[in-house]
Amino acid sequence: MNQKISADMLYNYIQCPHRLYLDLFEDPDKRDPETAFMKLLWERGVDFEKQVIAEMKQSFLDLSGFSSIEKESRTRKALDKGINLIYSGRISTDNLVGEPDLLLKKDGDYLAGDIKSGSGLEGENETSEGKPKLHYAAQLGLYTDILQHLNYSQVKKPFIHDVHGRDIIYDLEQPIGKRNRESWWNTYQQTLSGVQEIIEQKLITTPAHCSACKLCHWRIFCLRQLILIKDLTLIPELGRKKRDILQKQIRKFTEFAKKPFLEFINGEKTIFPGIGIDTLRKYHARARLLAKIDKFAYAKNKIDFPQTDIELFFDVETDPMRDFCYLHGFVERHNQDPSTEKYVAFFTDNNSKKAEERAFIDAWQYIKQYFPCAVYYYSSYEKTVWKKLQQKYPEIISKTEIESFFDSPFVIDLYGKVVKKYTEWPTFSYSIKDLAKYLGFRWRDESPSGAESIEWYHRWLEKGKIELKERILQYNEDDCIAMRVLLEGIKRLPVKKIN
Repeated sequence: MNQKISADMLYNYIQCPHRLYLDLFEDPDKRDPETAFMKLLWERGVDFEKQVIAEMKQSFLDLSGFSSIEKESRTRKALDKGINLIYSGRISTDNLVGEPDLLLKKDGDYLAGDIKSGSGLEGENETSEGKPKLHYAAQLGLYTDILQHLNYSQVKKPFIHDVHGRDIIYDLEQPIGKRNRESWWNTYQQTLSGVQEIIEQKLITTPAHCSACKLCHWRIFCLRQLILIKDLTLIPELGRKKRDILQKQIRKFTEFAKKPFLEFINGEKTIFPGIGIDTLRKYHARARLLAKIDKFAYAKNKIDFPQTDIELFFDVETDPMRDFCYLHGFVERHNQDPSTEKYVAFFTDNNSKKAEERAFIDAWQYIKQYFPCAVYYYSSYEKTVWKKLQQKYPEIISKTEIESFFDSPFVIDLYGKVVKKYTEWPTFSYSIKDLAKYLGFRWRDESPSGAESIEWYHRWLEKGKIELKERILQYNEDDCIAMRVLLEGIKRLPVKKIN
């Protein structure tokens, strides 16, 4: 029996082709245990879908209680009858199968729709309306493809019903963007072809180290393989595409590290298409560290930090599915004296707008009492979150004030302004977790991550157990302390020029 392609398979392929390959052909017992956060994501999706359906004003046919075979049979009969709205149907062709949340009849054509507990668009902000998400477009493309094969539709305009209550049309015949004029439909078809090649084992994929690994159930299995073969994607920021280019000449990061850098230069370019000299030099330096040719982390230039009596190390915790910030945490230090360190937190005991606004007010007032002082955070996330909060609660702080604050020379993104630009480390990533651990710091929690914190907060809202709140606060405090550890570690780094 031929393997049918489902929407989940398209999603997994987009996240990582090797994940799909392992799902199909590897022993499932080798997967990581499912995390509490992933269970929460699934529960959130189910709960939101139930809420949407319960509040549906239009009458519909509910097929959610039937098994796959019966569901598909009843869906086909309902489509033939022209029922206006079908919930939880199932449709298929010879090699495709889909279970769209909604099938809506409009102007004689059926449109497929999915209910999503997140935003239906990505990149929405004050200057951009956002655009369709690739994995949503691919899944909707599959449903549309099936409907057209079955002659139930002639249009390619499926939709997403998102967490904000919007029905967002995905016009699959539109180009992806101003620069990329390829249509979403063509992208779906290319994704479909890639999945088919993996199913037929015409394409044998390989693992790669990337940000998508964090939530993948094959993470540990793949990482062990990558370390064993000394894969090039273990070089921070190198990625699968550049790995595939480099592998035409070099297979391992150890091999890369041992070769003189000038061996890769041809005139004013590198021998690798699309990879510039400065970029390749950075990767080569990181390979040398991973291969232990260069023994220790170093700075590429002397780094100056603001000298202030008070330093604040700042970290937020948010639930992106609710678009909600539930904690602003600070470690405060005076005169660089460890004995003066204290943790200050502004936590929301519930997920109301009033509680979020109160925490934001208190956090801003706390900073203002000391400012100008040195304020450290890690990556642009805190800045992004605070800009969103400013838009939600403009009476607390103006747009000019928030921009002036983050533009101040006293406010430093340790990742973007320091680590990424001026330092190199013998680690597989430049996350705060990896760098602080390299410097000897350990989180008190056995499974520290922002994703797990979201799950703890969800259970706090449900159960109100003080130990859950304490776990969240302890994790956030450790994140703040890790930044202080990193700052001190950076100050001690020797300066070395990359040749």
